[in-house]
Amino acid sequence: MDKPLEPYSDGLSHLVDAHFVVPTASDLGDVSRFAHPPRFLILYGSLRDRSFSRFLAQEAARLLERMGGEVRIFHAHGLPLPDDTTADHPKVQELRALSLWSEGQVWVSPERHGNLTGVMKSQIDWLPLSEGSVRPTQGRTLAVMQVSGGSQSFNAVNSLRVLGRWMRMITIPNQSSVPMAYREFDEAGRMREGPLYDRVVDVCEELVKFTLLTRERAEYLVDRYSERKERAPARLGAVADDIGFVKR
Repeated sequence: MDKPLEPYSDGLSHLVDAHFVVPTASDLGDVSRFAHPPRFLILYGSLRDRSFSRFLAQEAARLLERMGGEVRIFHAHGLPLPDDTTADHPKVQELRALSLWSEGQVWVSPERHGNLTGVMKSQIDWLPLSEGSVRPTQGRTLAVMQVSGGSQSFNAVNSLRVLGRWMRMITIPNQSSVPMAYREFDEAGRMREGPLYDRVVDVCEELVKFTLLTRERAEYLVDRYSERKERAPARLGAVADDIGFVKR
């Protein structure tokens, strides 16, 4: 899983350094004990050549790297529709491996017909709640963003929040919605300076803080009474008897 050659570190000219602070674990009153920087996976919901959701994803990647994170962007080109093939498809395996690698995620969707796109939903649908004893999303932090061609809307981010909660992710309070996205990005795909850009900085900063706060504590934070009961040997035995599983 080599780091892809992405333009994450090609400058952040809109940032005002006097007001920019890189979040650190020590700011939270905890001495850093981690072997690696926080890891972030970014998903975006469009396959267009000039994709504003991809541009916004790349802006988030630049900011997260500037804040000390490791970043991967998953490109959904070639990802099959859910259930159209088996989970051993290379693009599905790539997506699941990246989700397992991550400690935080950013989901960026265009708004289409008043909601998130099928491309975005397909990526999330390929991520199982559990795969054996492994949970590719549970306990990871999540930031949600959207772009739209018209006026300000929050339909896509609201739907992404529902999905994040369903996937048992720690979805941060802040979010970004970029209306009339064609006005907010230049010909090179860089976001223009202004309050909408500042909001993206806010979201990334908050995501890093929540990730520093919860990483390596996630298993404890999302440990559930009901699931501990399900894992109890007596319960597992009862389920095996109920389905006719023959013990050997």
